[in-house]
Amino acid sequence: MKIAVLGAGAWGTALAMQISQKHQVTLWARNAGHVSGMRKARSNPLYLGDFPFNDQLMLEDNLEEAIRDAELILSVVPTSGFRAILKEIKSLNHKAPVIWANKGLEAGTAKLPHEVAIEELGDPKKTGQHWGALSGPSFAAELVRSLPTALTLAATDEAFTQSLASIIHGNNLRVYTSQDVIGVSVGGALKNVIAIAAGISDGMGFGNNARAALITRGLAEITRFGMSLGGQKDTFMGLTGAGDLILTCTGDYSRNREVGLRLAKGQTINEVLKGLGHVAEGVYTAKEVVNRAKALHVSMPIMHEVNQVLSFSKSPKQAVIDLLGREQKSETH
Repeated sequence: MKIAVLGAGAWGTALAMQISQKHQVTLWARNAGHVSGMRKARSNPLYLGDFPFNDQLMLEDNLEEAIRDAELILSVVPTSGFRAILKEIKSLNHKAPVIWANKGLEAGTAKLPHEVAIEELGDPKKTGQHWGALSGPSFAAELVRSLPTALTLAATDEAFTQSLASIIHGNNLRVYTSQDVIGVSVGGALKNVIAIAAGISDGMGFGNNARAALITRGLAEITRFGMSLGGQKDTFMGLTGAGDLILTCTGDYSRNREVGLRLAKGQTINEVLKGLGHVAEGVYTAKEVVNRAKALHVSMPIMHEVNQVLSFSKSPKQAVIDLLGREQKSETH
């Protein structure tokens, strides 16, 4: 099968390398210089070190060429560029299924990737062009080392989801299926904000008890938010909910946790982003989720305090004090 993977960051490259073990894959990046460097090195030293590409992995900086004969398009561009890439795909009149692996809320609209897809590609039931989300607890540095990884592929059409999952599933990568696109999208987006909170907690030396509490209460916030949009409760207990949240809040490869760690050391958010070198989606998601939660009348105190630190220069210490000082209430409230 011919598959186009759009976005040559760490995760896009790792997925392209994984899938190219069974299929012909074209990895696309907009930056011609980046693509030229990967062609010469037959690896992605800029984002993923010197792990070698196999012969079935091709490289392209021209989008039209990258997707020309593709039977499946996998978008791994950042959420900030997701709408633009869908517009380009549509303008090229390409009807191949589109799966995305980016996680976050669109800046300015607070829309999830599936909501952007509906606006740009249309309802699959009407257009016939299927789309869905690929998400779960996964670090590129581990997948590319052939370490066991499990993801969930969500799309509204069950037969399509099953057939597509079998294409990606294999070797060290296990792919589960779901029809809850909303729940999978919410879990993937919001866990990044809680990971920033976990990083702040760890960076301030608050210990394992505090981190466990943040993860648990963070999951409660994610679940409330997701269910208010129509997500299924069970989804938030699965790979794309609790699984992805635990990994991102505890793993050393987590960029969002690293943001929190650096904020706890006294760096400003601008200094953190300048030194990070990679996209940390939680930074941009925090503001959007807080605004949308207000419109939905959903209580999200951890998300609120993270946004206060990121957008209003509140000290991490004061944010923690304010969280601990909230009124007592039932855990299941």
